[in-house]
Amino acid sequence: MEPNEAGTSPQDRPIPRLSLGSSSGLHYGSFVNSLSSLTPKSVEKPAISPPRAYIAVAVLCYINLLNYMERYTIAGVLPIIQKYFDISDSTAGLLQTVFICSFLLFAPLFGYLGDRYNRIYIMTGGLSVWIVTAAGSSFVTDSYFWLLALLRALVGIGEASYSTIAPTIIGDLFTGSKRLFAISAFYLCIPVGSGLGYIVGSSVTSLTGDWHWALRITPILGLVGLILLVFLCPNPPRGAAETQGEGITANSSYLDDVKYLLKNKSYVWSSMGVTAMAFLTGALAFWVPTFLSRAQVSQGILPPCTKEPCNNSDSLIFGGVTVASGILGVFLGTGLSRLLKDKLSYADPLICAVGMIGSTPCLFVVIFVASSSIPVTYLFVFLAELLLSLNWSLLADILLYVVVPTRRATAEALQITVCHLLGDAGSPYLIGAISDAIRDTKPPTVAWSFRSLKYSFLVCPFVGVLGGVFFLMTALYITEDKKAAERLIEAEEPPPQDGTAFEPPADPSKAT
Repeated sequence: MEPNEAGTSPQDRPIPRLSLGSSSGLHYGSFVNSLSSLTPKSVEKPAISPPRAYIAVAVLCYINLLNYMERYTIAGVLPIIQKYFDISDSTAGLLQTVFICSFLLFAPLFGYLGDRYNRIYIMTGGLSVWIVTAAGSSFVTDSYFWLLALLRALVGIGEASYSTIAPTIIGDLFTGSKRLFAISAFYLCIPVGSGLGYIVGSSVTSLTGDWHWALRITPILGLVGLILLVFLCPNPPRGAAETQGEGITANSSYLDDVKYLLKNKSYVWSSMGVTAMAFLTGALAFWVPTFLSRAQVSQGILPPCTKEPCNNSDSLIFGGVTVASGILGVFLGTGLSRLLKDKLSYADPLICAVGMIGSTPCLFVVIFVASSSIPVTYLFVFLAELLLSLNWSLLADILLYVVVPTRRATAEALQITVCHLLGDAGSPYLIGAISDAIRDTKPPTVAWSFRSLKYSFLVCPFVGVLGGVFFLMTALYITEDKKAAERLIEAEEPPPQDGTAFEPPADPSKAT
């Protein structure tokens, strides 16, 4: 009998029920067997051919790039939108908050579905919703701000389906250094896409004189991504990369999955670190262009924005800085990981901790130097984003190697839910609300409008230090948790059925 086709997941074919001491079928972590596995095999064939796997990664990267372009296009034209709808800082921050809230509310659902059903079908449906709602938001008029906020929330639903599932497909296509490079390429699209969002938003608005046109670019490009996803992306068996294409399956409930993840200390601590990073990047990405624009207005470098189109040069520059620092940071983080991981098994969370803590002094300089030197401020914005970008690919790789394949989509979904709920869902609104509260203490002036936003940014450096501490805690547990996941995949020991994480035998010599 021929092996199963590459694009078919274990859930799409019958699972043989073998006796393992009970009549309940295969236990969690057992390999999916076919009739061909009962006869000798001369050559093991990969589930997905290398060329097809690389094409799939390229398509997933393209869609991820568009996701982040769309997400930050509004931030690139935020001063114009505030003027168009006549809204305050806190209300403007709601545009990002409602998007993230819907994103995080639906992420657990898509994580559950992604561990059990065809992942390509799920992503196709979510991407379709994303395209329609993103395009619809470009037709909202000035008296319907509530509709713009509603459509932004629906865009978040579409993105939740993709962001929770796409990394798990990459995890099932590659292992080791190839997986790290593939994940690096995927997460490189976060800073690059974010930067392009600012650039596209400001450039298209300047060319057309209407910010609505800036929101129509990514849906058009998204249609291309949807077609490529349907025809070029496979749905590999879960765990295919670790099992020579055989894949593994699970008979576990969602509650068991959650219990397993909560017992995984590396997963819990790294998720808390991701949450701190999301808080920082969400606040900075949404407000820094506006902050720098107000800094230049307060210094008399730029005139105040009184009518459309406003000067978008800061969004354009900030986008370029984000792209450059993101590319350099992701490659630097990946290179450091490869250099150090053979010597230090906990190198990845250590690099993440250095990136978070190292960004803190840079953020202080950005906050207090903006009122006197814009070039120096941009330099330290670049350094802060460079240090934060060290983490993007490493965070995803950590999750993939400390969590077993059949629980990765759930792990991605829960991590996304927590990091957005406590991170970038609230940070744009929080910064805006603090700014409004400070500004209301004095009569409104251009200078005071700048300083109120400046003081609200002081929350960010402290969150950076806290995130660094979380990653240092991750480093204490990651070696054993990685070994535990590997042993579960290899089925060296039967996994626990109550949802608890696998615990390796204690070493008496290390007892304290």
